[in-house]
Amino acid sequence: MKKKSEELLSEKLKLLPHRPGVYLMKDERGKIIYVGKAVNLRQRVRSYFQSPQNLTPKVRALVEKISDLDYTVTDTEVEALILESNLIKEYRPRYNINLKDDKHYPYLRVTVQEEFPRIHVARRVEKDGARYFGPYPNAGAVKETIRLIRRLFPLRHCRGPINPGKAKRPCLNRHIDRCLAPCTGTVSPAEYRRLVDEVLLFLEGKQDKLLHDLKLRMQEAAEKLEFEKAARLRDQYRSVSAIAERQKIAVTTGGDRDIVAIAAAEDFACAQLFAVRSGKLTGREHFILTNPTGEAVPEVLKAFLHRYYAHAAEIPPEILLSTEVPEKELLQDWLQQRRGLRVRLHVPKRGAKKELMRLALDNAQIFLEQEKLHAQARNPLVALELLAKELQLESPPLRIEGYDISHFQGEGTVASMVVFENGVKRPAEYRRFRIRSVEKPDDYAAMREVINRRFARLAAARKEGTENVSIEDPFLLVPDLILIDGGRGQLNAALQALTAQGYTMIPVISLAEEEEIVFRPEHLEPLRLPKTSPALQLLQRVRDEAHRYAITQQRQQRSRPARGSLLLDVPGIGEKRRKALLQTFGSLSAMRKASVEELAAVPGMNLRTAAALYEFLQEDNG
Repeated sequence: MKKKSEELLSEKLKLLPHRPGVYLMKDERGKIIYVGKAVNLRQRVRSYFQSPQNLTPKVRALVEKISDLDYTVTDTEVEALILESNLIKEYRPRYNINLKDDKHYPYLRVTVQEEFPRIHVARRVEKDGARYFGPYPNAGAVKETIRLIRRLFPLRHCRGPINPGKAKRPCLNRHIDRCLAPCTGTVSPAEYRRLVDEVLLFLEGKQDKLLHDLKLRMQEAAEKLEFEKAARLRDQYRSVSAIAERQKIAVTTGGDRDIVAIAAAEDFACAQLFAVRSGKLTGREHFILTNPTGEAVPEVLKAFLHRYYAHAAEIPPEILLSTEVPEKELLQDWLQQRRGLRVRLHVPKRGAKKELMRLALDNAQIFLEQEKLHAQARNPLVALELLAKELQLESPPLRIEGYDISHFQGEGTVASMVVFENGVKRPAEYRRFRIRSVEKPDDYAAMREVINRRFARLAAARKEGTENVSIEDPFLLVPDLILIDGGRGQLNAALQALTAQGYTMIPVISLAEEEEIVFRPEHLEPLRLPKTSPALQLLQRVRDEAHRYAITQQRQQRSRPARGSLLLDVPGIGEKRRKALLQTFGSLSAMRKASVEELAAVPGMNLRTAAALYEFLQEDNG
């Protein structure tokens, strides 16, 4: 089969035309793993399959996975560039440089096509006549901007058309001066449109013109003795002026331009974008890009320009770059086509523009270093190594078990056991316990019971010589670390139970909420890890998962019907199997007398689940 696909690929390579176009590389499953464009498809695509020693290791890894390819010819390079951008956006191939999580970058949308426009968050730019600003990588900042605009400019919040002829009762926003209430018919479209124009000036970063207009309107209202209106305009003027002062970093001569700087690591990169409007720095955003094939900075910068400006709501006449990019003329032609006017790509060499580029590059490098730290924190193996170091363990705790106790107003006490292997959750090995020996709320006694019951099974297996033999039963595996949700008291209770079962060598710690401090046996002072520590974050994930699992069990216990509800505590038994068991045996007492084989014979049951049910019933009976 593989030989056949290689022959088919070889035939396609022979038929490639000497024309511009886009090519799509596919793996053996037919999934698109790379999209590229070429001035000459034949030369570009065939270059991947010749002289592999000239390819970088990551590109060789890509080529080894190629089992098929498709291509589309275009008339011009610009058409190929547009098509490439659209296909990457659609398929998100693994080996393309791409904006990280750019599917959901939000925009600000002002519905200027409506008689009484409003502002809201949009997820894509459409040709509907509205004005769009963005995209912004920080959704929280977009929502904050909308809150600020609604505080400064009383636009309507409601959706749908407004009919001034049918006056409505104003909503609360009108009473708190957050809306001009066009629905009441008290404001004309012309007056409302003036407010919308002010919002657009604000979003465009043209605060100077906005302040000038507000001052004239304030003076006009005062001359007409409209003091309430003048006071509102005065407050608006002061607020906008304060914001403008924070933004008023004069960086260049007048004009609109974007400054784009790139800092790259081995597998990802950071693009820093400064927006300059009317010669002032009005906005700053950073974007993380994936770089799976380890491309050089110029290629990464070119890819960012493709991805960002393919969907940007606004393209300025000048874009300053931190380094020269390949196919610069082609990029300029494409940007000009998108903007409708000339666009210049330029690397500043001196003066204020060069200084601002240095600042953008510094910011890109800072965010890149932060992303490296986040990547390390997301790597569970790194967290495990740090955890072993902090706890002074001989080796990283590859298997961690977390325990928590939960009850509702002192009733229905339950416990949870969750398992993390190599820093990753193993839900199939989670277990729940109904606490039987505690009649009143006593977390310490409950913790002793659950640890006793869990390790009694292990102790029995150790006597029989089957310890760590079964990979299907989590009770027969020895954890590298036990994490207890709670403080010193819960930790001591767990230690007492472990000692009673003969397991004194397993490391045990507890993590207390709120202060997030770690208690360890034989250490009087708790361990305080930095909040940004990957080791602490891993412990928090285990603790929170144990808490969630216990709470879920406790709620299910309160809400489920009484008859046979105990069966739902058995792994592998759901509502369907519970009903089948009750229909077959009639009661839990009858089930306790049944053998494993008789339990397995129930419709829908299997031997593994029957064995688990048998052990559960015998244990619960004791």
